[in-house]
Amino acid sequence: MKIGILKEHKSGEKRVAIVPSTISALSKKGYEFFIESDAGLESNYSNENYSKAGAKIVEKNEIFNCELVCKVNSPTDEEISSLNAGTLFISLLQTIKEIECVKKLVDKKISAFSLNLLPRTTLAQKMDVLSSQANIAGYKAVLIGANHIGKYMPLLMTAAGTISPSRTLVIGAGVAGLQAIATAKRLGAQVEAFDVRPEVKEQVESLGAKFVEVESGSDDGVGSGGYASETSDDYKAKQQELMKERVSKSDIVITTALIPNRPAPMLIPKSMVETMAPGSVIMDLAAENGGNCELTRENEIVNHDGVLIDGNSNLPSTMAYHSSQLFSKNIEAIIDHCHTEDGFKLDKEDEIIDGMLFIENGEVRNQATKEAM
Repeated sequence: MKIGILKEHKSGEKRVAIVPSTISALSKKGYEFFIESDAGLESNYSNENYSKAGAKIVEKNEIFNCELVCKVNSPTDEEISSLNAGTLFISLLQTIKEIECVKKLVDKKISAFSLNLLPRTTLAQKMDVLSSQANIAGYKAVLIGANHIGKYMPLLMTAAGTISPSRTLVIGAGVAGLQAIATAKRLGAQVEAFDVRPEVKEQVESLGAKFVEVESGSDDGVGSGGYASETSDDYKAKQQELMKERVSKSDIVITTALIPNRPAPMLIPKSMVETMAPGSVIMDLAAENGGNCELTRENEIVNHDGVLIDGNSNLPSTMAYHSSQLFSKNIEAIIDHCHTEDGFKLDKEDEIIDGMLFIENGEVRNQATKEAM
């Protein structure tokens, strides 16, 4: 099978879908790789690195002759028009948010995997791009947040006096949140974390943070597949009261709350931001889907009365070398999962393949995507 790797053209995107080590590993199984010239330069992988790994460096138009085409972001209109019918396209396309792109893929009779639709199961962990990239986002959010505030993170005892540690509040204890907690603790901050799922309390506390809990007698917020779910109005009222108290005392607030295929829940209204001290910062990791803060603007830093709201929606791209490496390992695991003695096969009885394959030869298979169309 011929596998093509396209260069990313989205503003601010420095990642590449497949790195040379993956090419070396999969070439041994008979796969041929064709990469658009300079596709890896922004993530510090040169054309020479790819050539040594066994890939052919080609112009963009040659990529479209491959049976499998990989990209980090969704295809452009030009790329879709150049794809051949029956090609399998793999990317982070959000099918409901990017419904026009889906329609164009359907018209071209493309088959497509959305990495956003990968089932959150134990078997699929090594293929989970969302988790690998969220891990990086959680780490980098703390570093950028620490850079924004004009304070030390750790407790310092000096001859001139004692400096109190900065306070960090992490909202959402998923992969990004747990990495943010661990990183903030390593920097010496005083860390609290909030999540609607009570089962993550032990993980939060094992990292040395205090778990902030809303008392509830129901299963509010407990979703499936490791995700949170929508909560009741009563729970939201209690949540807002507790959140207001914690947010107002925090130097850095990192929000990571996302619900699949829906706009990000708005957790921090403007009135809550106004309780924060000037010089504080909100790092909104849900900015791509609208943000958890009312004042968030995607890919902008908003200054509201001295409080910064950072809406960078692609923190993994700021660490392109390692984020590309992890992304590539996830893709490698997916290809390995589809590999058989007879080559690459799409077994639609397989839960993982069935979940990701939202279009097959122009036919939409994913129910939520069908409804959105």
